[in-house]
Amino acid sequence: MTTQMSNQIRGLMKTFGLVVPKGGGRVFEGHVRSLLAGNAELEKILLPVLEAWRGLRSRSAELSKQLVASAGESEKCQLLRSIPGVGAVTASSFVAAIEDPANFSKSRSVGAWIGLTTKRYQSGEVDYDGHISRRGDNHLRGLLYEAAVVILTRTMADSTLRIWGLKLKEKIGFKRAAVAVARKLAVIMHTMLKTGELFDRSLAAA
Repeated sequence: MTTQMSNQIRGLMKTFGLVVPKGGGRVFEGHVRSLLAGNAELEKILLPVLEAWRGLRSRSAELSKQLVASAGESEKCQLLRSIPGVGAVTASSFVAAIEDPANFSKSRSVGAWIGLTTKRYQSGEVDYDGHISRRGDNHLRGLLYEAAVVILTRTMADSTLRIWGLKLKEKIGFKRAAVAVARKLAVIMHTMLKTGELFDRSLAAA
């Protein structure tokens, strides 16, 4: 919501020939106030929107602190956060979405449930895999993809999962490899919730 509102402010100002430079948070607010300075009519229109954006941003920060604190008290979230690249938001969202691990008889089913499996096209001599189905929880799917990107690009700790993903990247490209890692991550996380075992870097992609 804060992103949408900041984009709305940028769009409104652009219609009046005022281009807000790149930057977020206080930098963004500083740019907006600087561009509006001396323009009383535009200030009447945009400053209330900017104040609403500030309120949302402040509330978002408070909720983020509460979420981190809640994840710290949850055994399930702490378990999932043992995976390099999985933070409080991803762990909490996964636990909330899965609810009871027993809902899935097979961990592999979780990837399909979230919409991370590819569609298969078969007709006559045609037989190929298309794009992922994108079914299920769009928010959780996005978080798992972001976690996969972190694992492939920013995680310093090596694991079988990361090594497998990097090898896959060389064959099929970064985006498709990230989707595959996200799908594998969903399977691993569900298995961990079922067994109660911490992430094993040596067996993660077995």
